[in-house]
Amino acid sequence: MSDASAHALEHHEPVTSTGIPNKKVLMWAFLGSDCMFFGTLISTHLIYRKISATVGGNFLDIRDVFDIELTSFSTFILLASSLFMALGVSAIHKGNLKSMRWMLFGTIIFGAIFLACQVYEFTHFIHAPGNELTLSTYRGEPHVFGSTFYVLTGTHGTHVAIGVFWLIGWLAYSFTGKMSVAHAIDIEICGLYWHFVDIVWIIIFPVIYLMEYAL
Repeated sequence: MSDASAHALEHHEPVTSTGIPNKKVLMWAFLGSDCMFFGTLISTHLIYRKISATVGGNFLDIRDVFDIELTSFSTFILLASSLFMALGVSAIHKGNLKSMRWMLFGTIIFGAIFLACQVYEFTHFIHAPGNELTLSTYRGEPHVFGSTFYVLTGTHGTHVAIGVFWLIGWLAYSFTGKMSVAHAIDIEICGLYWHFVDIVWIIIFPVIYLMEYAL
């Protein structure tokens, strides 16, 4: 990084009482509240999954609905996107806009693939012959599994979609000629959000999906 770039970065990251840029403190505060939000959703799903394991007098075997191969693939894609995001943050810190653009583009594409897999997955769950899982029913019988499952995974998908649109915005802005190393903190904050979304999925995938195969 050149002296001029370093000076620009310092100018946009003023010293604060915490020693951390205010933008980053605000993002950490938001992510902390989001941790509690997702913790509540996951706990609710697990509690209701335990107390309502039967439907219509039959044991609920959600494995008849889940497509674990597809979900495993989409999980790999989402986790791989974190590598692109980390490389993008590193590139903007070094003032390499071209590399940053490619890394952000890769993150966007992988995020979009994850969302496409989730849309296909939900459609498959709802229309699975003989094993239809909707928000309020399972196999045509009233059941709470669908509501807690769709709310949890759908909320996570919404977070991914927000991240994708956020990255698209920064990618587009990088072509305006106004972007420089001074914006590294902004891309880094976006990266914090993206990594958080990935970490949440690392918890959701084994707890909600893989646990069904261990029961």
